[in-house]
Amino acid sequence: MNGLNSEAFVLFGQHILWSDMIGNILGLAALALGWRRSVWTWPVQFLSGLILFGAFFGHLTGSAGKQAVVMTVAMYGWWRWHRDKDRSEDGQITPRFATWRERAAMVSAVAVGTVAVALLFMAYPTLSWDPWPDAYIFVGTVVAMYAQARGMVEFWIAWLLVDLVGVPLTFANGYAFSGFVYVIYGALVLWGMRDWWLRSRNGPQPALGLPSAHASEGASK
Repeated sequence: MNGLNSEAFVLFGQHILWSDMIGNILGLAALALGWRRSVWTWPVQFLSGLILFGAFFGHLTGSAGKQAVVMTVAMYGWWRWHRDKDRSEDGQITPRFATWRERAAMVSAVAVGTVAVALLFMAYPTLSWDPWPDAYIFVGTVVAMYAQARGMVEFWIAWLLVDLVGVPLTFANGYAFSGFVYVIYGALVLWGMRDWWLRSRNGPQPALGLPSAHASEGASK
């Protein structure tokens, strides 16, 4: 990992690390695969998280923790999408809108989780020099990837909200390539959200194993 943390090149006066560059290119690939609803988005996300964890560890605790979450949820997402794709007509995950209860639960999880993790970081200053944004990135990533694993259209919105904090923090800490890549992320997220949004409205809803799932999801649209 020491080799990956060496300098690859200099861009606009910013020193670009190999780990920063490779990890974020893989992240872009994972996002594109997620847009296409391919289960391969999850192993690519896992590899991206592993490389970026090595880049951030010891410097940006919240960002490193975010990548640890990426790897953990990637394993869950791989299992979930493999299970659910067999229940759709085209053999891929079927996007759906979250119910209002699920939306409320996600918003509450971000709010409560951010406060709890920030207080933990404040109690142990060595974990983070900037507790609140680190906590928000950490918790927001958990919620976004969980929503993605469940096939919820709202996961795209969750990623945008996380990046609003993560991008400035990334630039401020010298990971310029990550910041530049997030500009492309933004475009992919908007296109991907549009595609999932249309599919969720025009296509059949996934079978979630809950008798009331179809009715509750339809009411949320």
